[in-house]
Amino acid sequence: MSEYRIWPGTGKLFIRRDGKPIYLGSSKAQSLTLQRKKPAKLVWTQAWRRLHKKGITETNLKKRRTRSTKVQRAVIGLSLDDIKKKAAQKPEFRSAQRDAALKEVKQRKKDNKAKGKGTSSGVRAPKIPKNVKR
Repeated sequence: MSEYRIWPGTGKLFIRRDGKPIYLGSSKAQSLTLQRKKPAKLVWTQAWRRLHKKGITETNLKKRRTRSTKVQRAVIGLSLDDIKKKAAQKPEFRSAQRDAALKEVKQRKKDNKAKGKGTSSGVRAPKIPKNVKR
């Protein structure tokens, strides 16, 4: 249980129900074994020290971790060259392009609205309820 050294002529041998022999070096270890205490929960045992990384000398060097580097990948609509070209463009040019696209969209919406007003008669079709049992 404690994993301490047991010198010749000391300690007791305890045989568990499953037939496994356990050598107990002290009455403290015997008492705690009979109480079915887990060695990993007792602070003075080697099992606990191993679990909580106590007493380990720094002979092990720190593990070296490879640094992750950012890599630019192509997106579904654009190739990598297109992305780089866009990034290289001046912000003024980009904003001018954006404004032009917005104007074009607004104009299209305006045209659609005007077109829609001329054709509608103003009478709506009656709404039919969906879940009606017949």
